[in-house]
Amino acid sequence: MAKPLNKDQEEQFQRLDPVAFSQAMARAYERAQPVIEDFIEKQSKAGNTLNLDPLNVGESYSEFLESFWNNPDKFWELQIEYWQKGIELWQESTFKFMGEDSKNIIEPNPSDRRFKAKEWQDSALFDFIKQSYLLTCEWMDKSIRSAEDLDDAKREKLAFSTQLFANALSPTNFAMTNPDVIKETMNTGGENLIRGFENLIEDLERGQGSLKISTTDYNAFKLGENIGTSKGSVIFQNDLIQLIQYEPLTEQVNKRPLLVIPPWINKYYILDLREDNSFIKWAVEQGHTVFIVSWVNPDRELAQKRFEDYMKEGIIASLDAIKDTTGEPDCNVVGYCLGGTLLTITLAYLKKHQQEKRIASATFLTTLIDFEHAGDLKLFMDDEQLQLMDRQMAEAGVLQASHLQQTFSLLRANDLIWSFVINNYLMGKEPFPFDLLYWNDDSTNMPAAMHSFYLRKLYRDNLLKEPNGIAMDDTPIDATSIKTPAYFLSAREDHIAPWRATYQGTQLLSGPKEFTLSASGHIAGVVNPPMKNKYCYWTAKDTPADCDAWLETAKEHAGSWWPHWNEWTKQHANGTAPARKIKNPIEAAPGNYVQKKTT
Repeated sequence: MAKPLNKDQEEQFQRLDPVAFSQAMARAYERAQPVIEDFIEKQSKAGNTLNLDPLNVGESYSEFLESFWNNPDKFWELQIEYWQKGIELWQESTFKFMGEDSKNIIEPNPSDRRFKAKEWQDSALFDFIKQSYLLTCEWMDKSIRSAEDLDDAKREKLAFSTQLFANALSPTNFAMTNPDVIKETMNTGGENLIRGFENLIEDLERGQGSLKISTTDYNAFKLGENIGTSKGSVIFQNDLIQLIQYEPLTEQVNKRPLLVIPPWINKYYILDLREDNSFIKWAVEQGHTVFIVSWVNPDRELAQKRFEDYMKEGIIASLDAIKDTTGEPDCNVVGYCLGGTLLTITLAYLKKHQQEKRIASATFLTTLIDFEHAGDLKLFMDDEQLQLMDRQMAEAGVLQASHLQQTFSLLRANDLIWSFVINNYLMGKEPFPFDLLYWNDDSTNMPAAMHSFYLRKLYRDNLLKEPNGIAMDDTPIDATSIKTPAYFLSAREDHIAPWRATYQGTQLLSGPKEFTLSASGHIAGVVNPPMKNKYCYWTAKDTPADCDAWLETAKEHAGSWWPHWNEWTKQHANGTAPARKIKNPIEAAPGNYVQKKTT
């Protein structure tokens, strides 16, 4: 029999005042009504309709059903397995309810943080809900994976879409099946749900009618004051970039300057969040004269900027400006993510024009050069979705930042969407001030011409790996011609640039190279300062064709990869020189380009 409520539980239930609760919810709804009406009116005027198939999986789903229709034995085999496990779960849950020993039929993935509350293990009811949900998720995934006559691309797209659906239906996302929410509701007399509804309204207002989920306290950060604080100045600018030079922190510096090319999908200060995790500050402390590109947040006026423009007005213009201010003819260059892809193209371009010595060494941080196995992002790159993006870009002149942000959030929906739905709307709490999530939300637009080229030629068609597969201003680009010494850093849990895909870059470039694998993901694997002594990294002497063969011989090292990279760059420092003062500054870092936010 179920246990009676103890005194504390009775008091908690007594705190629930249904009249006061309903009155408070009515007041909150009264505030929400104008926001909802405004949203409906805007949608009506714009003639917008809800896209019920944003990933274009309708055709894949039809083929999936046809596959099971043609192979009913497989369907019934999976169905019977699912029923059998369900019966076993019912039996084991009954044992648990009666206080007897029981076993779990299925366990959540160790990395799944949704079921950490002790009730998911200790309560027979919540444990049954959890395992029933996990069994259903397993059955859906197995059904898709085992479907015959379904090509790999459609299978992966359907599996990803199904996982999104399963994530949305997790019992943790609903008030009556989340033990933490139930306890909070009892403890606060329902105030958490009222606050949560108010948080929902604020997010609708912030998104001007669209739901823009708050992931951090946006008032807690200000560029140049508590993030992006490394001392420096803008020394050059054009339509696309501001080039920042940082003040030296050592009396002697490496003679050869260091140029950093961040991605322009996000803003550069991911490498300069705080003093204690700033890659820029740390590199300056090691004796590098550091320059970094701060990309503009483009609008319609820059719609026709091409990939060639990002190369010429970005990297090549920066090399020119650094030569003018330091007198040095070359640089060591670091490219991060898309910045590394652009660096690859620039190296091949300079090689073709016999100017390859302008870049003495190249560092590629989580960089895709071969896009064949580019991960889940490729699921968003089929012809139908590219055409949809073309229509959106034709109207706005850019691919709006919100589109990219939503796409990246879907890749980690439990962490970047549903965890905040629970925290903000069900628990009624304010999101924690977190610099990384502030940066993540400070996203940028993409010029239509550049982005269309990038998605089609690189992501979809994978032409960068082909000798002369693409051209920059009629100059054929051949990555295999690059002989510049190269350092590759990838992250083992990277969901944006999977490490096995980025490793393939080592097989394309022809010069000396070193590959290093960091623990964690696309951001934390890169932003991992030595003083934290966090995570680890792996190195190996050679870069064989098979990435798993590399991993088998790799040696694990504790802590950050930063010192290992710095030792490598010392080979290309070209001696030392007195610390360089900044000449002819335009304005103080972080500059004004990075300050422009998208609405």
